[in-house]
Amino acid sequence: LSEAGVMAFEYGFSLDFPEALVLWEAQFGDFVNAAQVIWDQFLSSAEDKWKHLSGLGLLLPHAFEGQGPEHSSARLERFLASCANDNVQVCYPTTPAQMFHLLRRQAKRTLRKPLVVMTPKSLLRHARATSKLDELASGRFQRVIADTHPTPKTGKVERVLLCTGKVYYDLEEAREKRGSDTPILRVEQLYPLAKDELMNALARYADGAKVVWVQE
Repeated sequence: LSEAGVMAFEYGFSLDFPEALVLWEAQFGDFVNAAQVIWDQFLSSAEDKWKHLSGLGLLLPHAFEGQGPEHSSARLERFLASCANDNVQVCYPTTPAQMFHLLRRQAKRTLRKPLVVMTPKSLLRHARATSKLDELASGRFQRVIADTHPTPKTGKVERVLLCTGKVYYDLEEAREKRGSDTPILRVEQLYPLAKDELMNALARYADGAKVVWVQE
């Protein structure tokens, strides 16, 4: 397998053609294992070491979805471990509109930063992972998506769930089955973390609600 060579080529192309949207997509997320050295030595660190700016995007089909060994996790935690000083972007969009606006932002912004995107294959055909045409035609990438679910009639929220990625749809389905009013907030950009946007989304529940992180 030649992931290291291909990713290195795309990295070089992104340096030589910075105005292009250059994307490298793994067949399955953990295939990036074979290109780990390119991530460590170049994508995550070249800006600091050599002042080389790259906007290369990595699309990593992610999560255990019945495909077997070496066809599963993109090891999100591995990328987060190398985040420091705004060196990269790590995102996990949950809708087609979010994906569109994320790639549009990557193409149009003048600041070039490597982009890591978790892209579960199951969301390609998930009945709930849809967007209306006007959601693509307008708007922007939301680093945090607040919950639009009606608040309890009592006005009291006991706890708020924070999650990222496809597990949101599992939580949403479970909430409907249980008839629950628990808010679910989506953190679509894990790094750099949009702290102000997250705090604003949580502000409406500031009356003592417990905040719980749900890990897929």
